[in-house]
Amino acid sequence: MGHRIGDIAKALGAEAEGDLDLMVRGASEPQAAGPDQLALAMDPRYADGIGKGRAQAAVVWPGADWRAMGLKAAIFAPRGRLAMAGLTRLMDPGPALVPGVHPLAAVDPSAEIGAGAAVGPFVAIGAGAVIGPGARIASHVSIAEGVRIGAEALILQGARIGARVTIGNRFICQPGAVIGADGFSFVTPEKSGVEEIRETLGSRAEIRDQTWMRIHSLGAVTIGDDVEIGANVCIDRGTIRDTVIGSGTKLDNLVHIGHNVQVGRDCLLCGQVGVAGSARIGDRVVLAGQCGVNDNIFVGDDVIAGGGTKIFTNAPAGRVLLGYPAVKMESHVEIQKALRRLPRLAARVAALEKGDKEGAA
Repeated sequence: MGHRIGDIAKALGAEAEGDLDLMVRGASEPQAAGPDQLALAMDPRYADGIGKGRAQAAVVWPGADWRAMGLKAAIFAPRGRLAMAGLTRLMDPGPALVPGVHPLAAVDPSAEIGAGAAVGPFVAIGAGAVIGPGARIASHVSIAEGVRIGAEALILQGARIGARVTIGNRFICQPGAVIGADGFSFVTPEKSGVEEIRETLGSRAEIRDQTWMRIHSLGAVTIGDDVEIGANVCIDRGTIRDTVIGSGTKLDNLVHIGHNVQVGRDCLLCGQVGVAGSARIGDRVVLAGQCGVNDNIFVGDDVIAGGGTKIFTNAPAGRVLLGYPAVKMESHVEIQKALRRLPRLAARVAALEKGDKEGAA
């Protein structure tokens, strides 16, 4: 199926000029675009690519001379990535899941499946689970007992949702995610070496045998509305209270959320972020790839942490952090400048010391 240029512009809330009845069947980078594809050239840097391709229509920057580019129609996008969000949503057909329960699914008789929901083959749904209307559950997903999932969820292949997990509306879960596994929580009968090191910051009275005893996870996981979970994300259930992910938050692939963690609303946690147990993350926090957050600390609202940052202590609201350990970004930049000067400084000190010795001789 195709899309009229006029309809695309209306869906994006954008202005368009030219032949608004022109049909396109997909989107493409400008240089690779065919005559039935919409070229994406939202920045003047991509103008040359339009001439190399065969597109008849394009999404361009405001004020672009689209006729000079040989186009028959143009859609104007003041914010290119925002236009991408609307355009990709419009053109994404989503997984081919037919409403109804597949004959090869195993659904407990006590489970409730909402109107219009699609349950794929080899899906297992446990006792007392409630699946909201319009939900789409792809093959090999397992949903344990007592789970509650809101309307219009999309849960893709191989995801695992543990017992008593509660999930809001419009949830998106990528393949292989595990939500509601037991937390990693253990204790020794006597004070462990880890506890001792935390108290002394490095000193140990003695090294002795120790045996770890499991602390079971009695809590679950609560997830708000409009949350997206990437592939192979792991969210541990709480020990007593639930682990919580706030509405609007997005977790990238391979993110790990430990037991009892509280993540606020509209946060963005990028690939390989790890948040240790009982940490609290405020609203609108952005943690770039491979950030780490220590256990039992608080990261305030609107904190932004650059890639690889390790946050060991409480972070005030609005702080921009970078480094290991985390410091203000401007401080990190100055530290790196100073580090680059160290070889020259060391050489100067050595020369001065040599001069002093020669003078003393």
